[in-house]
Amino acid sequence: MNDLSQFSPDVDTTSALDMQNIDLIIFDWDGTLFDSVGQIVRSLQFAAQQFQQPLLDDDAKSVIGLGLPEVMQRLFPQVPELHEQILTDYAQHYVANSGSDVWFDGVAELLDVLKAQGKLLAVATGKSRKGLDRVLAQTQSEDIFVATRAASETRSKPDPSMLQEILNVTGVPADRALMVGDTSYDLEMAQKINMPRVGVSYGVHAVEVLERFAPVAIVGSVAELRTCLLKQR
Repeated sequence: MNDLSQFSPDVDTTSALDMQNIDLIIFDWDGTLFDSVGQIVRSLQFAAQQFQQPLLDDDAKSVIGLGLPEVMQRLFPQVPELHEQILTDYAQHYVANSGSDVWFDGVAELLDVLKAQGKLLAVATGKSRKGLDRVLAQTQSEDIFVATRAASETRSKPDPSMLQEILNVTGVPADRALMVGDTSYDLEMAQKINMPRVGVSYGVHAVEVLERFAPVAIVGSVAELRTCLLKQR
């Protein structure tokens, strides 16, 4: 279990963040907004088993956030000829079994409040465009976000290309945008373009991993994220 004591409600971890200076909030999807990490791991394990490829839970979890080709390269470098077939089995299993995946509790309400405050909201995800469009429709959230980028249409995290493309679409400079994500890949790509960033430790990566990329805050729950993003000096 991650040690979140240093990020307890009694300790102000958001003092460096003034939301009055933030016009655009870019969210990761899986593990940040959407409670889907468990199903991703199960689907990766299922696909690996079909081709007798060993895969530990922690290894499967560690690559969440990367684009699918990068996931295959990380997990199965020894069988590049199987990557396409493994990906097909993964995708079929995930779609067939992910219907119960939902927002984390409190996410829908938080997005509504932020939008009502006039914040621009966007998504930068390791999903494919097809996968992202499916879950946007599933959550009826297409109109919430002014821009979305998936790994299949640009370079995978931690390359900052998807963030830069979202900035170009919205016209918001990096210092007036904020990246929110649960992995080192999210925070690293924001760090590369000097974009402020918030880590969430209830998804994939532990606090000590997120800390390496100098986030302005690390939060341990959606409730703490709400406090962080609604805070103004």
